[in-house]
Amino acid sequence: MSSTGSSSSHSPSKARKRTNKQLKSALKKPTNSSIPTESDKPSSRTFSLWNIWVASTLLKTLLFPTYHSTDLEVHRNWLAITSTLPISKWYIENTSIWTLDYPPLFAYFEWLLTWFIPGDVVQDGILQIVKEGQGTYGLKTIVFLRITVIISEILLFVVMQWFVNIQAGVRRKTFAFIVASSVVLSPGLLIVDHIHFQYNGMLFGLMMLMIVFVQLDQSYWLALTFSVLLCFKHINLYLAPAVFVYLLRRECLDWESLKTGRVSRAVRWVNLFKLGAIVVVVFGLSFAPFIYHGVIPNVISRLFPFSRGLTHAYWAPNVWAIYSFNDKVLTSVLKVSHINKLASKFLIYIPSVENIVERLANGANNGTKGLVQDVQFTILPDITPRVCFLLTLFYDILSVVPLIVQPNFKRFVGALTLNAYASFLFGWHVHEKAIMLIIFPFTFLVNERRILKCFMVLVGAGYVSLFPLLPGQNLLKWLYTFIWFIIYFVSFMEVSKTHADSFSVRVFLFDRVALIYLIGLIPMVLMVFFMDVFKEKFEVLQKFEFVGLMIYSVYCATGVISSWVGLSWLYFFDDSIWEEEK
Repeated sequence: MSSTGSSSSHSPSKARKRTNKQLKSALKKPTNSSIPTESDKPSSRTFSLWNIWVASTLLKTLLFPTYHSTDLEVHRNWLAITSTLPISKWYIENTSIWTLDYPPLFAYFEWLLTWFIPGDVVQDGILQIVKEGQGTYGLKTIVFLRITVIISEILLFVVMQWFVNIQAGVRRKTFAFIVASSVVLSPGLLIVDHIHFQYNGMLFGLMMLMIVFVQLDQSYWLALTFSVLLCFKHINLYLAPAVFVYLLRRECLDWESLKTGRVSRAVRWVNLFKLGAIVVVVFGLSFAPFIYHGVIPNVISRLFPFSRGLTHAYWAPNVWAIYSFNDKVLTSVLKVSHINKLASKFLIYIPSVENIVERLANGANNGTKGLVQDVQFTILPDITPRVCFLLTLFYDILSVVPLIVQPNFKRFVGALTLNAYASFLFGWHVHEKAIMLIIFPFTFLVNERRILKCFMVLVGAGYVSLFPLLPGQNLLKWLYTFIWFIIYFVSFMEVSKTHADSFSVRVFLFDRVALIYLIGLIPMVLMVFFMDVFKEKFEVLQKFEFVGLMIYSVYCATGVISSWVGLSWLYFFDDSIWEEEK
């Protein structure tokens, strides 16, 4: 006892002496631990998107009189429907083919916009319900609608600024600012929203808000935001597997109980009911008026029009573009009698030359007529909605398996991105504009050099695939996209890390192949441009009017599919990338 007490009574004085020596040593020569790291140093930089918003708004204002697609007429017609008809008729009215086919919250949004239409714009014809092509609206209507797009897009800027603000340290803020600015300055948004005409900026603002809530570990706000997003635009249903599995794993399952075999205690029922209540309330409030009026079947039929066919009038750059192209090649080759006879000896079923000619002559939509209806292939088997659904579901399930085991921010965004990939590559009647559903969440992952390579191939192919949406403004779309690409390729290169074993696995065989592909986009675009220029002089170009679009679709589809394969490899086989940064 005495010896213990003696030693303990002397220990404080010895400890104080050692502390004084360490303090003096630290003052004379700072150790590495006393030097602030780069992420801890204060910064004089202002990570603000304000100047970007002002500059981009000025550019968008200058674009008011430029080309706009029939989508502007679509939204003008929706304003007319929601302002002049009772709510029970919104999803029944069909004077124009541009019928209301978005979920109720977007219809309410259109109705809200009608409150702010000035009198002279009303007189311009903005609220007329007429057949397509018979509207009498003029520049005043166009200006008003373009202003509503700019104002609604403020949500995206606010959310991305919040994403930057919540980051800790200069390094993370720098990366977040690059992500945020690349999103708000996206060539896709400029082309689709501010020239072609849509409201994607506001909707992507809600998607980005989801991602911010995941980083803040706010699962209930995530559930609320995603439910609202679904009630604005149902294409986001493709992202549901990642959101559902993340919420289930994070809030509703006790993983430790599952691992120890106590299945009865594995479910947190209270959390499950809370999340379910949020979804039910949002959908209930959104659809309640239509349930009351008994028009839900009309709403559902408008939201899911499977009669539109496998591909859009202009093929989206996905698996079905490659599939359709192969059918065209096989058709041309097998129309030759000698080749047809030779092929029939080695393959199970090859249609005869007469059969091929008959199918081509019967007037069926073979995918190159620009028609929005069922596509019938000449050689390859026809694709049904069920095939598209099963393929999409299969890859969705695959992508959420790692999320079950590792429900963190990176895995969630990775699963979300792969869900978007699956829907775009294998979905039924995919629009080329849906490529942004992949690009925007993918942007949050680009802090590792190997992922950057997949990302740049995706954005190169994806944004170039949008060029045919604008039949003019060539210099604008080329120059803006090229400058954006160079700026953000260099920026992401600066902030992305090179992993220690980055040479062990190369997703693209890879860097040089990716570079060659990206450079090849330039001659591809120029070739199609000159084909259009000389179309009137050469009869063969007039005969094959769809060839230019086919070249865009097939070349860009190659890049999108390659980027998907690259990201999938890293997602499933390189766990080190998906660990949370400390």
